[in-house]
Amino acid sequence: MDLNNNLNKILIIDFGSQFTQLIARRVRELGVYSEIISHKKLNLKLDKSKIRGIILSGGPLNVYQSKKVKFKKELFKLNIPILGICFGHQVISKELGGKVKKAKNREFGLAKLSRIKNSRLTQNFFNKSGSNNVWMSHSDEVTKLAKGFKVVAKTETSKFSVIENSSRKLYGIQFHPEVTHTEKGKIILKNFVFSICMIKKNWTSKNQKKILIHDVKKTVGNSKVICALSGGVDSSVVAKLIHNAIGKKLICIFVNTGLLRKNEEAQVVKTFKKKFKINLIYVDAKNLFLNKLRKVSDPEKKRKIIGNLFIKIFEKYAKKTKNVKYLAQGTLYPDLIESKSVTGSQTSKIKSHHNVGGLPKKMKLKLVEPLRLLFKDEVRKLGLELKLSKEIVLRHPFPGPGLAIRMPGEITEQKIKILKDADDIFIKSLKNFNLYNKIWQAYAALLPVKTVGVMGDNRTYEYMCLLRAITSEDGMTADTFDFNKEFMQLVSNKIINNIKGINRVVYDITSKPPSTIELE
Repeated sequence: MDLNNNLNKILIIDFGSQFTQLIARRVRELGVYSEIISHKKLNLKLDKSKIRGIILSGGPLNVYQSKKVKFKKELFKLNIPILGICFGHQVISKELGGKVKKAKNREFGLAKLSRIKNSRLTQNFFNKSGSNNVWMSHSDEVTKLAKGFKVVAKTETSKFSVIENSSRKLYGIQFHPEVTHTEKGKIILKNFVFSICMIKKNWTSKNQKKILIHDVKKTVGNSKVICALSGGVDSSVVAKLIHNAIGKKLICIFVNTGLLRKNEEAQVVKTFKKKFKINLIYVDAKNLFLNKLRKVSDPEKKRKIIGNLFIKIFEKYAKKTKNVKYLAQGTLYPDLIESKSVTGSQTSKIKSHHNVGGLPKKMKLKLVEPLRLLFKDEVRKLGLELKLSKEIVLRHPFPGPGLAIRMPGEITEQKIKILKDADDIFIKSLKNFNLYNKIWQAYAALLPVKTVGVMGDNRTYEYMCLLRAITSEDGMTADTFDFNKEFMQLVSNKIINNIKGINRVVYDITSKPPSTIELE
């Protein structure tokens, strides 16, 4: 009953597109399980009985770069519906006898797509005039159709924008239906999944919960499991899921580094130990962490000190518990796509890339990663299904090193208190104005800069507080949230009037790239 082997699926073959994860998420949003595999790792011995459709992603390559592109033509013999997107569209044409060349007129951005003929793929996609705005991103184009293909739609500069061989259930589209810029793009994927692949809905949070709990029970047996609980979304969902599966055989270790958000340690203990009755070991290591970080300003040194110290503490308490064979982690699907085969087993030996921070191999624990096939938005839905509160499930991401990387320069107890209070005011204000859930991540940072100010008739010389709030789908790229002036003035005044140590507030309006989301 393992999750990735038991469900009918749409297989997405990745050619390196920045949008591949988005395709998988869009299919899952339709209620159908989808799975990504690199074109380099595709093995035609895969279990074809569960694959109901194949999507070929876009990518940065050219189809005529034969040494770089590995495509197995045998896929066409499987009699499984195939949809090629952008580069995938060009691959289908080239491999089946059509021609692809560098385009005379490249298409990047919005383009007007016009209908030539009706198709199952484009049903209900075009407006009344037979056109639609789509998002293009290509410099090559199909110049000659493969045998048996017909044109469904075109743009002004690309006459083969949508093509089909309906008898073989092969389809190619030059644009990207998975991005929000393409109007009604989800309809294309919906038509492919349901009308062409004839797959039924099989992917809900309720369904996932049942299967994952079953998988954990089967994998773990009577062994004990330890889990590093941070209070963040991923580790919280993992802890609750595994507790539902094995009860008291789960031991959670929560390390208070002193670099958490305001009152976070009390909230974690209250929720998991008192409310859910989870076996929780609380380790107060504030003084230990702050002593090790004293007079350290270099951001990489900070990260290493925090990571190494966390490992030592975690290992120390893990050794005190007998009959532990498994370590639970909140590894998500995006973490696996690039790092290892996503169709692997439920468990694997600990490796340095895992998100606890590279636990030592000498622990000889096996990993249990129940969220390894889920995206972040799916984890949040699963958390609600597990009866975790919205406050936990909808929480913004928080970095492993905590406030240490939101405080450039030397870390002191005074700075930590100032920053905790400033962050608390900012986040509470976002919630009070119903803005929190519109933002991917928001936080306050304390800059190592003091400026002159005036409060009353007195001169002040205090720190500068930086506020950051971004919108994003996956954290890979990000835009700043556009607050109105009144809100920013209100927050600024509240921080300055209530926190001794800050006399100036600034707002970071830099996108990612070129900046990162965190300061360090």
